[in-house]
Order: sequence, then structure tokens, then C-alpha cells
Amino acid sequence: MSNEKASNQKVIDLKRILEEVEQNSEATLFAPQEKDASAAKINALMSRAMRLLSQRDHGEAELRRKLLIPPVPFVKPQNKQSRWSSRKRPDENSFDEENAVKARAEPRPVPEEIQEEHVQAVIDYCYQHHWLDDAKFASHYISGRSNKGYGAQRIRSELLQKGVDKEIITTALEETEVDWCILARDIAVRKFGENLPKDWKEKSKVLRYLLYRGFFQEEIQSIYRDFDD
Repeated sequence: MSNEKASNQKVIDLKRILEEVEQNSEATLFAPQEKDASAAKINALMSRAMRLLSQRDHGEAELRRKLLIPPVPFVKPQNKQSRWSSRKRPDENSFDEENAVKARAEPRPVPEEIQEEHVQAVIDYCYQHHWLDDAKFASHYISGRSNKGYGAQRIRSELLQKGVDKEIITTALEETEVDWCILARDIAVRKFGENLPKDWKEKSKVLRYLLYRGFFQEEIQSIYRDFDD
């Protein structure tokens, strides 16, 4: 997917840039370089990408969106006036007005805009090293969310919001070993007890709860067919 997008965009050869930088300095892979502004920015983006991917799996769209958000520059907070200085006599605080002007917080620097071609270079590099794979991400996401008791309908919606392709989601759901009917039954029993309610008013509570969890009507009806039998 990434290679098709890269053909229509300005592509930066990240490997070549980093090799050139390493030949001209003793810096590590992700250390910012002063001699090559583009390499420095790409290295910084790569460092952010590695940090994000080390925390949890990401899909391409989600990682791209986060990398395009400029990091907020850190501004060291000003020291507050101590209680001891506030108890000084007025004549001892005669210079406070001058110091207060010096101690005023400096305006926060405006974050530098992230270049899309730099982000694309990092995305391509992650694909080349198999650190990024939407199919694997979708599979892992389905496994994790189903283990927390969520149904296929809700999981599909969440993956779409994360920018995963519909076909990839459909394939991942088809290939999963999760039995959604059994999972719906387990979630219902966990919430309402082993003896699920028989009257319609109580059944409707089960229905609403499982719909909220993301199960389909057919899966919910199946647990009642099994129960009635």
C-alpha cells in the first residue's frame, strides 16, 4: 500500500540520506544532524515513530497522523517566589519590580511544521523493516479487543476510525478464530449471570448491552436460541 502512495509523492531515499550522514559524522542512527537539515528532521521523526511503535501496534494512518502533529517545544517553567521572600520587609523588596520583569515567562515557541515527504520517508522505512503492517495490526487489534469483550461490529468501526482499509479489516475478521456467538454468550453471562432472563423486559436489557458492546443481532439471537433449547 505504501509503495503505491510513494510513487505519486515526492519520495526521499531515507537509507541513502542516513548513510551519507553516518559517513560524515560519528552520530548514531537517530541523532539529529546539524550538517543536513532534512536528515536531522527525518531522524527526529524516526525516533518518534520508534517510540510510538514500541508502546503498542499502530496502523499506517494512525502513525502518519501522529507524526504529522508537531511536538510542542518544552519551555522551562519559571521559579515561583518563595514564601521567605514574600515575608521580607518592603524596603528589602525594592528591586522586586525589576526582577519580576526579568522573570516573566517567555512566549512558547511555535512548533515547526512537519513535512509530509519526511513522514512518508519514515513510513516507507518502517514498512521496509516490517515494523509497520496494517494486516498484522488489524489482526492484533481484533484479538485484543475481543479479549476485552467487544464484538466484531464495534471493532470494525474502531479500525475504520484508525484509517485501516475496509478490505484489510474484512479479511482480518474472516481469518480470526474468535467465535462471536460464544463470546456474546460469555459476556452476557458475565454481566447478567448464568441463568439469563426469560421475560422480554429483562431480555431487552441483555440485547441493549450486547449491541453496545458491538455484537450483531444474529449473534445475540443465537444465545437465546441456545438458551431456549
